[in-house]
Amino acid sequence: MLNLTSIHASIGGSRILRGVDLTVPAGQLCCLMGRNGVGKTSTLRTIVGLFKPSSGTVVLDGTDITRLAPEDRARLGLAYVPQGRDIFPFLTVEENLMLGATARGLKNKEKLDRIFTLFPIIKEFLPRKGGMLSGGQQQQLAIARALLTEPKVLILDEPTEGIQPNVIDQIGDALKILRSEDGMSILLVEQYLDFCRELADVFYIMDRGTVVAQGANKDLTDEVVKEHLTV
Repeated sequence: MLNLTSIHASIGGSRILRGVDLTVPAGQLCCLMGRNGVGKTSTLRTIVGLFKPSSGTVVLDGTDITRLAPEDRARLGLAYVPQGRDIFPFLTVEENLMLGATARGLKNKEKLDRIFTLFPIIKEFLPRKGGMLSGGQQQQLAIARALLTEPKVLILDEPTEGIQPNVIDQIGDALKILRSEDGMSILLVEQYLDFCRELADVFYIMDRGTVVAQGANKDLTDEVVKEHLTV
């Protein structure tokens, strides 16, 4: 569903990505892992068009999107929930959701009902300002808003960061449902190893701007973790 081939990128003359190859299979969840500062977020930003690669290709569902603007990539089926969530704090929960729906031209109530099934707490807080929600509730809102754009690939940057354990479980359950029932492809950057081991179909580990390990979930052994992830 999503393929990166030999992606190189630089910022201010410094190389940040060095030949990144990555594939997110259709209907599977892919975890992108690595220590801090190795290029994970830069890879996501390159995928969604916020960074321009100096070389390489990004292909979404058979279409080369490497030179497309971020908004055009979103229309083709990429949804991005950045680190920090980036909800609109002075808009209500309902207004935040409508931004996602409007971006896609959706008027179908069934789409909202699906969101409320995945994240029941959101329905309770529709009139509340987004900034009044807890960090975990804001993360659920950010994911819900992204889902209303009807993405082919949902991209999440550290969705468990700073969130209480029970909400982490709720987010994990929602991602499992999106994969198993909706056949959605999901790419997430994540530091929480147990979360990745529970959810991932495939994983990639980065170091110094390139992929240094990859494989199926079963290949994420303690030896791999010790070599590439232990600080």
